[in-house]
This record gives sequence, structure tokens and C-alpha cells, in this order.
Amino acid sequence: MNVIVCVKQVPGTNEVKINKETNTIIREGVESILNPFDTYAVEEGLRIKDKTGGKVTVISMGIPSVADMLKETIALGADEAVLLSDRAFAGADTLATSYALSMGIRKIGNYDLIICGKQASDGDTAQVGPSLAEKLDIPHATNIRKIEEIKEGYIRCQRLTDDGYEVIEMSLPAVITVVKEINEPRLPSLKGMMRAKKATIPVWTAADINADINRCGLKGSPTQVIKTFVPVHEIKSELIEGAPAEQASKLAEKLLSMRFMKCV
Repeated sequence: MNVIVCVKQVPGTNEVKINKETNTIIREGVESILNPFDTYAVEEGLRIKDKTGGKVTVISMGIPSVADMLKETIALGADEAVLLSDRAFAGADTLATSYALSMGIRKIGNYDLIICGKQASDGDTAQVGPSLAEKLDIPHATNIRKIEEIKEGYIRCQRLTDDGYEVIEMSLPAVITVVKEINEPRLPSLKGMMRAKKATIPVWTAADINADINRCGLKGSPTQVIKTFVPVHEIKSELIEGAPAEQASKLAEKLLSMRFMKCV
């Protein structure tokens, strides 16, 4: 069973800063990590490999330094990793990202299942997985919490919903996105870390994957961020002095006056 896992590098902090001119995330000087949801995708791919054999290939799109993050997945047990990196990919929205990934996956070839994390912590769109499936013209299911059975040409899994879960059956190849309930990610082994240290991550450009540059990056992004800002929260407080009975009386008066002002 050959599994491809899509991962993304994200800022390792909740205090994300935005470039006001380009409306993009400022990544310089900010620690980058493997997207937390993607750790569960990698782990699930490794568990499938442990049960059925085959191999796990990890793919990501980003700047050259993302290669170091991909080595982390090799340390965990992935067999191969590929980085899509080209100036033509810069500024991609979810549609352009899924297109580039689909072309990279077509170049890899020979896969049974593609696994993505539920969403990325920096964008929270949860769109790349389903969009990728559409680009590849294969079935997909989102928010998978458990794989009940997987074999050649078939998968049955549980899809998390607001009221419980659904049992989904699909033909393979297919795409699934997974939630954190699906497993507990492993830690890298010493052997894995040594293998990762020696690993060379191939870097593919748009030309290498035969991608149409008009469908990549900003050129291929029909959606663009017009404005971003940090919400301003203003909190006003007032201390009511006096004995408890006096404080209660003053508070009641204020609440009544506020209610009257709203009615007017």
C-alpha cells in the first residue's frame, strides 16, 4: 500500500505578524514547524505501511528551508520526501496550492492513498485536501477519525461529525483528511534520525512537474487577501464602592439606565 502524505510548514507561534503591504505572513525571524494536524497524517501513513507494507512518501510546497522539515518526516519513518519549490509557486492560494501538489503527485505516481491534515494552523481553510482530490479526479473524505479497514482498491473509515461519526466506504486511490483523534504521533527513533541526517530531499520546480505557471502562485490564485488586521479589544471597567447593599443598589441603577438607553 503506497501512501502519499501532504504536509505544510507553518509558523511555530500564535503571534503571527502580517505584512501590511502584501497581506502575507511574515515568516522571517519566526520559528517554523510541521503543521500540527499534519503530524497525525504522517503517523497514519506510517501505521498503514506497518500493517500492509508499501512505502510512505511525503510531499510539501514551500521555500528551500522546508527541506529540513521534510527530513523530520524521514526521521519518523517516511521512506521518501519531495519538496516543490519555485518562485512561480509564491503567493499561492488553496486552489493554486492544490494544483501544484496534484502535479507533483502525478510525477510521483503509483499511490493508493493520499493523506492530509484536517487543516493548516496558519490558514485554517481546510480546502487543500478536497481541492487536491478534485484535481486528481479521485474520491475524498474529510475529518477522518479512524480507518476501519484498508486493502487493495478499498477503504472504510469513520468521518467525524457534529453529532458523532459516519462510516464512509470509498474506492482507492482516494484522498482523506484526518483529525487529531485518529492516533497518537510517534517520536523519531535514533535510527530514523541518523537516516534523516544523511537523506537528500529532491527539489522540484514548476518545470520539473510540468506545471502551467499560469495556474501556480499569484497568477493561478483567484482569491487574494485584500486586508488583514488584528482585532482591537477595548475593555472598560468601573469599581463601585460602598457597602454591599449600596453597591447592589448602584449596580441596579446602572443596569436599568443602560437598558433604558438601548430601548431609546
